[in-house]
Amino acid sequence: MGWPDPALLEDSLVLLDFLPPGPLRLIDVGSGGGLPGLPLKLARPELSLTLLEANRRKAAFLVQAAAKLGLPDVEVIGARAEDAGRDPRHREAYDVATARALASMPVLAELCLPFLRLGGRLFAMKAGATEEALAAEPAITRLGGRLLAVTAAASTARSLGQVVVVEKAAPTPPEYPRRAGVPGRRPLAG
Repeated sequence: MGWPDPALLEDSLVLLDFLPPGPLRLIDVGSGGGLPGLPLKLARPELSLTLLEANRRKAAFLVQAAAKLGLPDVEVIGARAEDAGRDPRHREAYDVATARALASMPVLAELCLPFLRLGGRLFAMKAGATEEALAAEPAITRLGGRLLAVTAAASTARSLGQVVVVEKAAPTPPEYPRRAGVPGRRPLAG
């Protein structure tokens, strides 16, 4: 597994315009090959980055990639988001959560919002996401989030790219995330 073409790296960097200044704890949920987490860390070295990836082979690649790039303050967690989201070391511990091509908005919200502290932000990279985000608003609210915006964020790789911005407005109820696999099989309804 190697790193992607420059268009995909550029696509990851559209999130730079959304990140607040200063040091941040950022978790990239479903990191896969390290996008968008690793490019963001390269551009913003002050980030404390956690890459969450359930696939063990991909998680091992991420460990090697971070080491070869000489990136300090990068942690790779080889676990499902449903399990890591219940771990007290990670629950409501991050300023920012990112996700790229992870899941539908209700599933993505259930997998990502438990990681955010109050006032933290989820930046979900999607394409054509306005209707999907609006339809997911009741689920987002149930999980402690508040839909702030769906903003155009085009890149060479995604001409219709958008970023769904969700703020953590209230604690995520303790029953979420549900058991591994359940959010994908039975997404929260509006």
